[in-house]
Amino acid sequence: MREAVVLARENDAGDKHLIAYVVCAPEAGSDEGGGGGLAGALRAHLSARLPDYMVPSAFVRLAALPLTVNGKLDRNALPAPADQAYALAAYQSPQGAVETALAQIWAELLGVERIGRNDHFFELGGHSLLAVQMSSRLSQAVGVELPLSTLFARPVLSDLAASIVELLSCSGPQELPSIAAVSRHEPLVLSFAQQRLWFLAQLNEGSTNYHIPLALRLRGMLDRSAWQRSLNRLFARHEALRSVFVATQGKPRVEVLPPDAGLPIVEHDLRERSDAESAFLDLCHEEGRTPFDLARGPLIRGRLIRTADEEHVFLLTQHHIVSDGWSMGVLLRELSQLYRAFQAGQDDPLPPLAIQYPDYAAWQRQWLSGERLQQQAQYWRSALAGTARLVLPTDHARPAQQSFAAAAVPITVDADLTRELKRLSLQHGSTLFMTVLAAWAA
Repeated sequence: MREAVVLARENDAGDKHLIAYVVCAPEAGSDEGGGGGLAGALRAHLSARLPDYMVPSAFVRLAALPLTVNGKLDRNALPAPADQAYALAAYQSPQGAVETALAQIWAELLGVERIGRNDHFFELGGHSLLAVQMSSRLSQAVGVELPLSTLFARPVLSDLAASIVELLSCSGPQELPSIAAVSRHEPLVLSFAQQRLWFLAQLNEGSTNYHIPLALRLRGMLDRSAWQRSLNRLFARHEALRSVFVATQGKPRVEVLPPDAGLPIVEHDLRERSDAESAFLDLCHEEGRTPFDLARGPLIRGRLIRTADEEHVFLLTQHHIVSDGWSMGVLLRELSQLYRAFQAGQDDPLPPLAIQYPDYAAWQRQWLSGERLQQQAQYWRSALAGTARLVLPTDHARPAQQSFAAAAVPITVDADLTRELKRLSLQHGSTLFMTVLAAWAA
């Protein structure tokens, strides 16, 4: 290998993966064959030396790195990875309805066109968030609620499909009722996740613990009108972003702000400031420390900070009660599509939404009720029975009220111990993160 560059690249589904672009001698290995050829060899080599999250999902072979006229890397000229760039196992086509359905879901989530029955979910770039999405799609496609632990234990497609077939043979397909739109003239309920976050907010008013921050660096001429219009359209499109949480006699309900309210944006221009760098940091800290009012909203806001004639930083903050990590990918993908369309003078390119989050919340309340809810509650009562406050031998007494004050403590794990931890993880079918987390928990 003569040169290499690694960057995070978004696939068609809006998820980012690490992609390596490598300039190799012709004799460095073929892209064909079992185990992914060059991709498989490089992934195996790096996996023994790097933590999992730093190992690229795909390895694209190039004759030379593309450069701009200034001699810098031309990121826009780097090609999207083809199937041979992934560490694919020797291809065998999926067999049976379950393997075929599973391969289709993997292809959509992982951005790989051809998935074989010997392929490994995590070696193709899968991670925990994608695993949750896969489980959700699987319940709709096959009628099985698959525990995530099954995927970690059996990440090869044919093995996972066998587990699904076994579940189906024992219990049969579990038909979930479809989600239907509910009347907006009746009180709207919170989902269980929203209820939990609302309760925590009552315990700690003014808390910023559940903020979801996002910072985007925008380079080039910014069409401010198209940018604001894109944000307003997103705000109008998603009722979740316009939700506020009003309580009557201690019982919360959802109210939805009008679609034409617009997403609130505060603009700052630092181009003429001699203290631009410190002023920028102050704005970032101020944004992070400013709480939301769950009853008044909006629970999403932005700051557009101009740092140069053709450079901006956009800070977007949301409360976790209206968004999550999965939602962020949807938001960024739709924002990009809207901005490109509005900048070109086109109409909104996004299809209308058949259902909204309040419809899901109503469906969840109906589905998870009665005996099914009691079973879930009893599981947690049993799991948490007998737990006690952990007493650690430290020089500071536990405060009467949790403060969330914290600090970062860097710890270096050497290469030999890292390899042993990876080997232990493989023996038990877990990721390195799961193994280290288990050690921390112990």
